[in-house]
Order: sequence, then C-alpha cells, then structure tokens
Amino acid sequence: MKNGLSSMAVWAALLVGPAAAQAPAASRTDVTSAVDRVASSDRVRAAVRHVGEGYDRLVEEIVTLTEIPAPPFHEAARAQAFLGMLKESGIRDAAIDEEGNVVGLRRGSGNGPLLVISSHLDTVFPEGTNVKVRREGTKLHAPGVGDASRYLAILLAMVRALDAAEIQTESDILFVATVGEEGLGDLRGVKHLFTKGAYKDRIKAFISLDILSTEGNDDDKINNGALGSKRYRVTFKGPGGHSFQAFGLVNPAFAMGSAIRTFSEIKVPADPKTTFNVGVLGGGTSVNAIPFETWMDIDMRSASPDRLDALTEDFKSAMLTGAAEENARRSTKDGPITVDLKLIGDRPSGLTAVEQPLVEIASAVMRRSGLTPSYRTTSTDANIPISLGIPAITIAAGGNGSGYHSLGEWTDVDKAPSVKGIETALIVLLTAAKMR
Repeated sequence: MKNGLSSMAVWAALLVGPAAAQAPAASRTDVTSAVDRVASSDRVRAAVRHVGEGYDRLVEEIVTLTEIPAPPFHEAARAQAFLGMLKESGIRDAAIDEEGNVVGLRRGSGNGPLLVISSHLDTVFPEGTNVKVRREGTKLHAPGVGDASRYLAILLAMVRALDAAEIQTESDILFVATVGEEGLGDLRGVKHLFTKGAYKDRIKAFISLDILSTEGNDDDKINNGALGSKRYRVTFKGPGGHSFQAFGLVNPAFAMGSAIRTFSEIKVPADPKTTFNVGVLGGGTSVNAIPFETWMDIDMRSASPDRLDALTEDFKSAMLTGAAEENARRSTKDGPITVDLKLIGDRPSGLTAVEQPLVEIASAVMRRSGLTPSYRTTSTDANIPISLGIPAITIAAGGNGSGYHSLGEWTDVDKAPSVKGIETALIVLLTAAKMR
C-alpha cells in the first residue's frame, strides 16, 4: 500500500493547471519508491528482455529510417515510412497530422493525464545528401543516423516491448515523431502539437528522446531547461548603381558592415549564458556594382526570456544605427538605405524545475543505475511545453555517438549499453504514466 500511495502522489503532482494546486506534493522518497516499484516489476524486466531479443530489428530500423532522406521541410517520405512501422509495431490509432507529425495513441486503462514521448523526423542535411549507412563494427555512420533516426527506432522498440510484456498504464501515451525540430524548422511540429493538434488540451507531460551533447554518452544527462532563440533575416536595401559612376551613393553593404560592428560590441551576461552570431551573409550582383540589397541571418540565444528580449532590442537598435550612419555618411539623392527585419525563428525559453516530479523521476532512475544526473539547457522539442508550463524533459535513451550535424556523424549500436539506455527511458515513461 505504501508504494501505491507514493505512486499516486507522484502521478498527481505531474498535473499542471488548476488540478495541480490541489495535488499533494511528491517528495524524493515518493519518487524513489515509485521508480523502484516500476523498475523491479516482472513485466518491466520482460519488456527489457524483449528489447534485447529484438535488438537486430531495432538496428535495421535505424538504417531504414536513416536512408530515407528527411531534409528541412521535406520529411513526408520518412513520416509515411515511420507511420507504417508504428502501426506494424502495435499502434493502430496512428496518423499523420496537418503539420506532418506522426501521432499514435496507446490507450491507458484509466482517465489519467496524457503523456507524450517523442523524437523528430527531420535532419539538418539538404536534399541530395548521401545518407547511405556504412557499418563498422558496432558503429553506424551516416548523416542523421544518431540525430535522430536512432531515437525513432527506439520509440518503435518501446511500443513492441510494452505490448509483449502486456503492460498497462493509467495514462494514455502519445507516441510522436515531429517535423521541423532542426534549424529553420523552428519547432513547427511540436508547436502544432500543442497549439492546434487534436490532443493539444490534454497533454500534461512531455518526454523527448534526442542527443544532448556534441559527442559521447548522454545517459546521465537530463535536459530540463529550454534554450530560447530569436533568429532574424536582416535585409538592407538601397538604390544601387555603378561602382564608379554612382560612387558616393549610399551602399547597403557598408550599412550592413556598420550594423555588424555595432552588433558585435553588445555586452551580454555570462550567466545566464546569452549569445549572438552572424551566421550567413549575401547580396549584391557584381563586383563593379553598388548592391541594391544585402542580407544576413542572425541567431541570438539565452535561457532567460528577459535577457533574450533585451538582446533582441539591442540587436534591432544596432541594425537601425548601421543604416542611419550610412545615410548620414553618403548621398541619399536616389533614395536612402532601408532595413527590413524578418523573424525567421522563435524558440521560447524556460525551465522545468529540478524538483518537479518528472525531472525527479528521471533523476531517480539514473541514480538507481549508479549515475549522477546532470541537468542541461539546450534547444529541443521540449522548449514548447516547458514554455507553456507543462512538465517536459529531453533524455537520451542509450548509446554513444559523435559528429552530429556533420557528414561524419556516427552512432554506436553496441547492444548492452543501448538496451540499458532504453530501459532507463522505459522506466521513466512507465513511472510517469503510472504503470498498473
């Protein structure tokens, strides 16, 4: 009975909104007790065994999914393939939503809060990238193989393991493969899930599977912080003209250079870490022509919404200053320099507190395995629920890798550590979903 009460306290404390005010607080003892009950269950051990017994299929699915290109905004082919795999794995109530996400519901036995476990379909690599997988020992080499084909395959393995072990949960579990997690995708898939999707008002907790560092093993890491970002395309426009005959007219390139200089001198705090970057530049038509247009793409990041907002205002001021300086410096007789600021990326920031039960659950599972959990702030699909006040974390379900976002990307599918990592994710999920 004690374990049952502890599990109920943990489960109730996961709720957000009005119900949370009436929910009893879950202590670390409650959380540890709930995790121990799930981890020591014969059915969970059977599920983990099933993952191990079917591990070759999991590896094959990593390869299959990786070799279906999913460049930014072109994830449809991989989504269709994953949908078929999800249904074959046991989720009959599955479909592709209006934004392109694959969404599949595993129904619980009660009226518990809906939990999401997800990973993303898209990669950073453009169309035409060679995504053929090359295997060397236990390492799979290919662009996108670890970020995040590996985690899509893990979702499928988890579904099969839950069914094979006949595990029931109080909560419904929504398995999701999102679009638009990378780059200029701007989290469009998970934004749709929480703002327009069929389940948007029901989701009460969110677990994302993804990489958390540029290389190495992430099994002791919990991403509970959302690294916010603002991205802009800045375009400077002017009259243009011949580089010799029209010399003396305002020049968008000079204006952009001045703006970059002013932007580069902005002071930002080290804590919370706040950063900015000029990433891509373009414009002009010829070496002997004053450009009528130049442009650049800007990235600004901070874990603090206030700091990010302040940096954004300083950035806008720097851009306008660059144009004003050029207009004052040279002739505007054929027209002045103008500036267009277009927001091309907006990822909100926030935090799921370490004391929140979902984070405590993941921490307790890691401690149970002899690991010391460390807490991270990065940009993942979890940014959106975190910003909405919904408990959310990102964890890595086993494995080792490196070279993410590069043509040299690889992931290690050594069976033992991989299965151990998947076991961690299963226990976190089943504790949160209140396994019966």
